[in-house]
Amino acid sequence: MILGGLNIGVFQALLFIAAYRLPGGVAATAGAIQPLLVGLFAWQILSLKPNKLSFISAIAGFIGVGLLVLEPSAKLDSIGIIAAIGGAVAMGLGTVLVKRWKPPVSLMVFTAWQLTVGGLILLPIALITEGTFTELTKTNLWGFIYLGLIGTGLAYALWFRGINILSPTAASYLGLLSPVVATFIGYVFLQETLTAIQLIGVATVLVSIVIGQQTSFPKNKKTSPASSSVKSTRKV
Repeated sequence: MILGGLNIGVFQALLFIAAYRLPGGVAATAGAIQPLLVGLFAWQILSLKPNKLSFISAIAGFIGVGLLVLEPSAKLDSIGIIAAIGGAVAMGLGTVLVKRWKPPVSLMVFTAWQLTVGGLILLPIALITEGTFTELTKTNLWGFIYLGLIGTGLAYALWFRGINILSPTAASYLGLLSPVVATFIGYVFLQETLTAIQLIGVATVLVSIVIGQQTSFPKNKKTSPASSSVKSTRKV
């Protein structure tokens, strides 16, 4: 229930509040703080003490996303900023706890239960704030099917599988690829152009991800079930 609340219910609610109240670039930049948060949570919960280079690469990734997506005319909204940071905190803590509480069930069952709990948390909030459906078209249904099966179900299953294989910090760095991929899609399919600053931002993000992957397995850490699993992952 805690994992479903953090990874789905709380995170999704705060994510969309931030998306509605902030320009996309501001919301993405605020969310890019997640690798730093995951590193801190992993340190406290899993006794995986990060090294200085890992913190530096997390900060560099945050700056790189800002260079990529922020615009000079972007307006800040305090509620939106709080929601974006709160969403990053919820997802970061959920990511670490997924590694801490490994359930004796399959990946799909693990994912399905979290989605169910998260959906039950969001349902009353949606009914109170949005009300019931007044109209439901075929286009709406196809949208729900895509978001439910691909954008949520498949995406979360792959995400949880990645957390199981990688360290939580290493997995969190891959989230920085989201604005990079979105920018690339806009460049290829929408003929959008990239400025020199944006290209620097892309390069900074990619370098931070590479460094983050290499520094996410600290050499000195306490012996624990979580750290043992990380050691086994390194050997594989």
